[in-house]
Amino acid sequence: MIDHRQLGRELELFHGDPLIGAGLPIWLPAGAAARHAVEAYIREEERRAGYRHVYSPPMAKREMYERSGHLPHFADDMFPAMSLSGDDDLVLRPSLCPHHAMVFAARGRSYRELPLRVAELGGMYRAERSGVLGGLSRVRAISLNDSHIFCAPDQVGAEVVSVLALVRRAHAALGFAADRFRLSLRGPDRAYPGEEANWARAEGLLRDALRAEGIEFDEEPGEAAFYAPKIDIQIRDAAGREFTLSTIQVDFHQPAQFGLSYVDSGGERRRPVMVHRSVVGSFERLFAHLIEVHAGAFPVWYAPVQAVALPVDDGQVDAAEAFARAGIEAGLRFEAVAGGSLGSRVREAALRRVPYVAVIGAREAASGEVSLRLRDGRELPARPVADAVALIRAVNDSRSPDLLP
Repeated sequence: MIDHRQLGRELELFHGDPLIGAGLPIWLPAGAAARHAVEAYIREEERRAGYRHVYSPPMAKREMYERSGHLPHFADDMFPAMSLSGDDDLVLRPSLCPHHAMVFAARGRSYRELPLRVAELGGMYRAERSGVLGGLSRVRAISLNDSHIFCAPDQVGAEVVSVLALVRRAHAALGFAADRFRLSLRGPDRAYPGEEANWARAEGLLRDALRAEGIEFDEEPGEAAFYAPKIDIQIRDAAGREFTLSTIQVDFHQPAQFGLSYVDSGGERRRPVMVHRSVVGSFERLFAHLIEVHAGAFPVWYAPVQAVALPVDDGQVDAAEAFARAGIEAGLRFEAVAGGSLGSRVREAALRRVPYVAVIGAREAASGEVSLRLRDGRELPARPVADAVALIRAVNDSRSPDLLP
């Protein structure tokens, strides 16, 4: 069975140290390179879809979470408040939604601005017990791809449909598909804040969006958030355990809690609806899944190192370094590795799951060419350096799972 924790160590993607603490992983250079590529892709997809990116602090006054409902309903999963003075208790945030509500509230809003799509890759924190922590799949410091869409009630359905399309497009580019979709509803054994009519309307909007996209789903009472029903996009790890990766929630409650409003076309103040959505969830859980799905052999576009140049002997070191520089200047992640036997360096590249190995001997160095060996065992005829870089660039830009254009 493939275990992302073992592969993560072998490929030097992330590291945990007892001096730092459980559930607080460090992203090592290889893991950070892969993550950066995925972050850039997600941000660009969001930008094209009309999202506006923000930065917000990872903590706030206790009062914010009392108002949002997180402290009354979620206190056991939050870190204790930090008291700096009598009226200045600060809390590490368990979610980003209250901060994004403050983005909307930063000034008066008109119906002409809606939907306002606010997005962020931000940090949040959960006081998980040590017994449930594991690798990247369950952590205490979380880097969340998050967004909140503030819209009029009649815009909600179209926004949810658009998010579902974005989620499926991003998952396909990353090389996986959801195991199942779950419509998470209220349960009979607990009280939920807000009006019954709004809960029923939110549940109906989510249900209609799933049907509009032709998505099969399961309805599960009792799995809703304390403030809203949601669509949960479920995945399974290598051990068959199910996790929620992405989520879409239709929330009438928090806009009321924070007094959010906009002016409609008739000059009246109206309450916006808040659609919470995450395309890929937390980057920790996402990469735990990607490591296992791909057995560490990521698609070219987010492989930590996309090509490594190997000189046969010291006489080709300059040519290997020139090839690596050409790739870097083309916006790719290339390296040159010299020293030791060629066979050991080829094996090392294979263990690192590098997609392309460029072997440069005396003949290739003299002619300005490289011979590419692909991760799947195929070998390509020698070709000019510029052509080899262009081939890898084409595969990178297409975000294809294949190694050839």
